Amino acid sequence: MSQNSTTEKYLAKKGIRVTAMRLLVFDYLAKQREIAVTLSDIENAFSKADRTTLYRTIKTFEEKGVVHSIDDGTGIHKYALCKADCDGHQHQDLHLHFHCSKCNETICLTDTQIPKIKVPSGFIAEDINLIVKGVCDKCSEV
Repeated sequence: MSQNSTTEKYLAKKGIRVTAMRLLVFDYLAKQREIAVTLSDIENAFSKADRTTLYRTIKTFEEKGVVHSIDDGTGIHKYALCKADCDGHQHQDLHLHFHCSKCNETICLTDTQIPKIKVPSGFIAEDINLIVKGVCDKCSEV
């Protein structure tokens, strides 16, 4: 089975209509591995694509649990692929993110899960975002 066929099935399972641009954006995000990217990064990768189409693609992916948005404190949201069991209502892959102060990359630390946070009665937690800031392994090499 080809990579596109697998991606098409995955997107369809998430309730996302498959288009050429959605396949391209998904493949681009998959190639980033665990590095989160900005909408500008995606726009630069697809310079001939319509900006609105790219924005709508990312928003659709986020709503359907294909990507998660990361607020790393830089003021610019970044996006990375979710694990397959996420949905738009409840992300299942709550993990740490590491923001490098030298190269400005934000990396998903998927092996380090965020523990369940108990909030006081009457409070409703809608999102958890835990960022570790420092210098990544590539930048710390001398």
